[in-house]
Amino acid sequence: MTANAPLQIGITGGIGSGKSLVSRMFATLGIPIYDADTRAKWLMNHHPGLRAAIGAQFGAGAYHADGSLNRPYLATQVFHDGDQIVQLNALVHPKVSEDYAEWVLVHARFPYLLKEAALLYESQSYRLLHRTITVYAPIELRTQRIRHRDPHRTEVEIRAIIAKQISEEERLAMADHVVYNDNSRLVLPQVLTLHEKFLRKAEG
Repeated sequence: MTANAPLQIGITGGIGSGKSLVSRMFATLGIPIYDADTRAKWLMNHHPGLRAAIGAQFGAGAYHADGSLNRPYLATQVFHDGDQIVQLNALVHPKVSEDYAEWVLVHARFPYLLKEAALLYESQSYRLLHRTITVYAPIELRTQRIRHRDPHRTEVEIRAIIAKQISEEERLAMADHVVYNDNSRLVLPQVLTLHEKFLRKAEG
């Protein structure tokens, strides 16, 4: 972050928590959203240096004959191998950080910006932001949502994905703000309250 950079807010949450829903609410308020996960996929497909590094690390099978990322192949290489996941993240995260820094400069006229990332805390990128939001929902509710959204996934698969992410307790402890998307309260009023708070901080 530089002294004249806009206020930068990170938003994260476990799979099925609804972080993308909350991000869209901020977007309707006119706040630019950097979707780190989507950009990571784009960079893995289009960034020449990153493509070369992934190919060197994971073999020619990492990309299809047409040049597109072979995600099923890559998933089988890293899903059950913690060392391989670390290797992949070590290649991808720095490129995402560079891409995000360029995006911030383009959007510097806005009062604040939102960076959505599933691995906000795990990647340590939260350290470069001013504030963080964790979207919370209990595992049972998250599992139901994922089963509804992705009916091809079994509950065992979903639990395995959740087990590879940091715990809800850790996310809540590291967050500056929490949005509860657990059916106990409305989400939009929580977003509006945070929006006003961030605007005041940006103005101050």
